[in-house]
Amino acid sequence: MDPSSTNSVNGFYSFLTRGIDDLERVYLSNNFMSIQFLQRALSLLRSFHSQLTLLVQKLHLPVGDKWLDEYMDESSKLWDACHVLKSGICGMENYYSAGFNITSSLDGHRHLSPQLSRQVVRAISGCRREALGLEEENRALMETRIQPLSLRFDEKVSIESKLNGFNGFRGVLYAMRNVSSLLLMILLYGMVYCWPESAFVRGGYEGCLFFGSAFMISTARLQQRVATEIGQMSGRPGVLLYEFRRSKMAMDELRGELERRGSQGVVDWEMEGGIRERVDNLRACFVVLRSGAENIVAQLDDFFDEIVEGRKKLLDFCSHR
Repeated sequence: MDPSSTNSVNGFYSFLTRGIDDLERVYLSNNFMSIQFLQRALSLLRSFHSQLTLLVQKLHLPVGDKWLDEYMDESSKLWDACHVLKSGICGMENYYSAGFNITSSLDGHRHLSPQLSRQVVRAISGCRREALGLEEENRALMETRIQPLSLRFDEKVSIESKLNGFNGFRGVLYAMRNVSSLLLMILLYGMVYCWPESAFVRGGYEGCLFFGSAFMISTARLQQRVATEIGQMSGRPGVLLYEFRRSKMAMDELRGELERRGSQGVVDWEMEGGIRERVDNLRACFVVLRSGAENIVAQLDDFFDEIVEGRKKLLDFCSHR
């Protein structure tokens, strides 16, 4: 980590730019809304927050001034949004548990009878219901707990002195507010719920005085890439996570194969390439989904500790000056 990112306002802006550019490269080299991309987005959000806390201690800000209130407001909003993110991800546990029930219903049964085939199809239907229930609960989470936070990245600031306030820290907060909102909305749309007609998809990036700066250009470019991809997706709103969508497709493929072979009587499914391949594929999808969800939850738990520590550190910093 470049120490200059915590020593000056310009260094912090450069740090933001490099981080967003790196994230864009991950985005371009993975499937849309892949777990790898979302893990990197969360890791980047944590890095930005950590560097912001360190920067504050270098800027010789006045004790007890409004800058501390603004920082506390932003970190509180971050805390609330990340708890919604965790709630949505934890809700996936019932879904992938139901998914493993599908494959486990075949374990120990080499021969697939019509009765066993119907049992597997029922398990697929149960897992599909879990997916629908998850998305409905997540939609309610977004409506009741995220919309009131007014996460946005197009806030207009027209007075330069406002951005230069607190030795440039107000401009840093403005930058963090925009970048954090972008990363949070990516994470929430990927792991919790997305409306294709949302302002994130429809709107552009209005940065006013920051327009043209390197970090603003990088952030706007990433936002437009994600928004364009969402806008091109067919189907109804829901969880955009690639591994989640892929697991639902894998279930449909297995169901289709079972229904196609339903009239053939008892078959040795382990020797039957089509069925075995689809079972293995489905199992692999749920393994990756479970591992990714657990990794995100672990990252979030660490982030909560970091937010608390950052707030405490700045309060102590002010009280001992």
